[in-house]
Amino acid sequence: MHRLALVLSVFICVIRVSTQAAGPPIATFSIVAFDPATGELGVAVQSKFFSAGSVVPWAKAGLGAVATQSWANIEYGPDGLALLAKGKSPAEVVKALTAPDARREFRQLGIVDAKGRAASFTGKHCMDWAGHVTGKHFAAQGNILASEEVVKEMAAAFEKARKQPKTELADWLMAALEAAQAAGGDKRGRQSAALLVVREKGSYGAANDRYIDLRVADHKTPIKELGRLLKLHKSFFRSRHLARPKPLLPKQKQE
Repeated sequence: MHRLALVLSVFICVIRVSTQAAGPPIATFSIVAFDPATGELGVAVQSKFFSAGSVVPWAKAGLGAVATQSWANIEYGPDGLALLAKGKSPAEVVKALTAPDARREFRQLGIVDAKGRAASFTGKHCMDWAGHVTGKHFAAQGNILASEEVVKEMAAAFEKARKQPKTELADWLMAALEAAQAAGGDKRGRQSAALLVVREKGSYGAANDRYIDLRVADHKTPIKELGRLLKLHKSFFRSRHLARPKPLLPKQKQE
């Protein structure tokens, strides 16, 4: 009996150390997307986690967008963009990132590239409910969600929103977040949200590609607050929102 108790104690300690070493999970729902009419790429995210916008979203104009979450491996962001720059497809990038990662089954990842191709990955050990939906020019994913309906509604809202006149990628991403929250969202609650949209020379002063970079680090209703910030962005930078850029690669076939 003493030996059995000792074995169980060691086993529990190993599990605790392994979990602690990984850090807390970034329980999140997010969407990465591409607008073929403008070449814009973006990520929108909400989580019951402080400042998810500093961890989850990554994007570069002309390359793609990446969302990394659920015990997030932050290296997936820059490394994923670097692999896209080498000509890898999102599916190939997902495989290249997760294959050597010993903790890949705890990770979640979504990628879209500047051809509109999209791919997602949900590890087997992501906390329930966890899963993803990929569609034309977008990938939606989430973990510790109220149900599968969260990602389904996120995808449906995105597809509906992009058909609306006088709207842009940022609006479609916001619609996806709002629908996800209405479907139950992160079952632990709400805390932070972020919206990142990149466009060639899209920033203030055309200094870089960060057209829209908004973050809500800690708020009772982060998506609502993010929407308020987007309205302010449209007011302060009206001329940039009115300008509809041409795709970076107009001759490149969108898939």
